[in-house]
Amino acid sequence: MNTDDVADEAVRPILRLYLAGDAPGARRALEGRKRIIDAASEPIDIEIIDILERPAEAEIAGILATPTLSDETVTPPRRLIGDISNTTQVLEYFGYGNKDASG
Repeated sequence: MNTDDVADEAVRPILRLYLAGDAPGARRALEGRKRIIDAASEPIDIEIIDILERPAEAEIAGILATPTLSDETVTPPRRLIGDISNTTQVLEYFGYGNKDASG
């Protein structure tokens, strides 16, 4: 690993997607995650946290419902709960550009 790799990793946005198992809502959220990553104008990571496997992390973060997409790098955390299928709205909410946006 060189210094450029470390620098890229330090500035790469990281969101967390909290979901519960393999329920239909979790599967839709995973599909939405892929579309968000593909549509973002800059590299973005969305970490998946299954609260059934890692309940302590959800408790520490104060997650009360799933799916929840969270940016915990800001205070207070910015969160979207529920449907994340509208890629443009999700990217705008979290302050990221859409590479397909015209203008």
